[in-house]
Amino acid sequence: MGKFMWEGKTRVGGTMTGEIEAPNEAFVIAQLRRQQIVPVKIKPKPRDLGFRLLGRRGKVSKRELAIFTRQFATMIDAGLPLVQCLDILGLQQENQAFKKVILKVKEDVESGSTFADALGKHPHVFDELFVNLVSAGEVGGILDTILSRLAAYIEKAMKLAKQVKSAMVYPSTILAVALIVTVVLLVYVIPIFGAMFDDFGATLPVPTQFVLAISAYTRKYFLVGVVLLVLLVMGIRWYYKQENGRRRIDRLLLRVPIFGDLLRKIAVARFSRTLGTMVSSGVPILESMDIVAKSAGNKIIEEAILKARTSISEGKTIAEPLADSKVFPVMVTQMVSVGEATGALDTMLNKIADFYDDEVDSAVGALTSLLEPMLMIFLGVVIGGLVIAMYLPIFKLAGVVGG
Repeated sequence: MGKFMWEGKTRVGGTMTGEIEAPNEAFVIAQLRRQQIVPVKIKPKPRDLGFRLLGRRGKVSKRELAIFTRQFATMIDAGLPLVQCLDILGLQQENQAFKKVILKVKEDVESGSTFADALGKHPHVFDELFVNLVSAGEVGGILDTILSRLAAYIEKAMKLAKQVKSAMVYPSTILAVALIVTVVLLVYVIPIFGAMFDDFGATLPVPTQFVLAISAYTRKYFLVGVVLLVLLVMGIRWYYKQENGRRRIDRLLLRVPIFGDLLRKIAVARFSRTLGTMVSSGVPILESMDIVAKSAGNKIIEEAILKARTSISEGKTIAEPLADSKVFPVMVTQMVSVGEATGALDTMLNKIADFYDDEVDSAVGALTSLLEPMLMIFLGVVIGGLVIAMYLPIFKLAGVVGG
């Protein structure tokens, strides 16, 4: 069996491309004709000589899910039957785990299950948001529109996550390198200087004595320190899994200067984008609020959304409880209020999401600009201080010899 890349025309005149696993080209032609696609170009796919990370094939990335959803929407819009769409997308999928899921969904649909129910059997790939939107699309007969919205939502969520990661990777890398360099100096380099200074037989400067003492302490208790650090991390993770622990840590994170403001903007962007997508797709508001709360990413914001859901069930508006929570910015609650009053809540929520996506982008840039000089100062003080402390006795000795 090999893989073939194909291009063909649908029965409504649209152009489609894809990949299919088959023993030969004739099999590909026959398969496409059964799917009412007229082959235009077919060629063997070049073998991928790249290396895959261990365990990668067992996971489905957001990028793969976005591509699948976008292609699915295009096929449904072109008039292809649901089962044929799943068959094409499943056969051309390179990720074997995702391929098995898609083909299993196809089997369930052929057996009489609804598309949403078939997707719901694979929550590790298709989350509650995905399944509920597809269900709304099936009921409303607008599955292609819903899939296009889902693809756009996933792509924008990926962009938001990428922005956050870019803000964290640079300072984390610099701090990790600084820590490694400092430990290497204290454990391996400074003891060499210490042995050399012992031969001097003179009193060492106070900074040098201090650094040598830290070096000796580090070498003696290095493993103990590593164990304590691991236990501390494990303890924090355990505490965060507890209801009260997560609430306290999430509240603290929101109050951290600069970083807390960034987290708040990310949460508002995610809330607005998710709720706007669900409302515009026809998902009931109470059900939407439940799903949005689960995807908030912060316990304090999750509780604020759930309180808003309770208020809505009692006949109140969305904006009032959101404003009372003091978690959401005033601008957001005012725009939500206007959206409710004008009957354009979904449009208003998407505008809020677009605005806060840009705000997150600006905040990430500002955070990076602020961290760069602070990290440089940190590196200069720590590593530069260690080096200067080690050379002070040499300078002192040179002054004595020169005198």
